[in-house]
Amino acid sequence: MNSNGELTATVTVTNTGGREGSEVVQLYLRDLVGSITRPVKELKGFNKITLKAGESKEVSFKITPELLKFYNEDLQFVCEPGDFDVMIGGNSRDVQTAHFTLNP
Repeated sequence: MNSNGELTATVTVTNTGGREGSEVVQLYLRDLVGSITRPVKELKGFNKITLKAGESKEVSFKITPELLKFYNEDLQFVCEPGDFDVMIGGNSRDVQTAHFTLNP
């Protein structure tokens, strides 16, 4: 991804139970090479969905440079190029992970 582009991260959620249910699908990002120490998993989005028994639904999140910004040591709100992990799941422990690089 370049500094003025965007990515779409998509996951398919399936209700394997016998009843209708709701799930909060959560998006976490991790900056692997930031100039300062960053959170291991930073919640950047969520989407609550309701699924009938046996139903599947795709949930997508747009990842933009704006989502990757943080305050650096000079208190400037910046987006630094580098490697990132994107994680999506129903909680912070059980996630599917993919990797991307932000180019300058």
